[in-house]
Amino acid sequence: MNGITHKEFNALPLKEKVRLLFQNGNFIVAIRYYGYKINLYLLNNFYVEVFYNHKRDMIERIELLPAFHTRMKFYSDQIQLPSNLLD
Repeated sequence: MNGITHKEFNALPLKEKVRLLFQNGNFIVAIRYYGYKINLYLLNNFYVEVFYNHKRDMIERIELLPAFHTRMKFYSDQIQLPSNLLD
């Protein structure tokens, strides 16, 4: 399942997204955003965010991150991200 597209990934259930990310994704960086710790991964040339809620001690959601989303600033303040990936 390495060649999965962002549309195919988006359609997966949460547990399958977690499995795929931890097996095939590359962890990039983590940020704190409101009540979440968000881990950013790179999977097949697209960015994926994992939203972890500390209070509930669980992953609440996993979403694709478009390269031009306003939250990219939080990541790019910490590391240099290539701009040629998913828009």
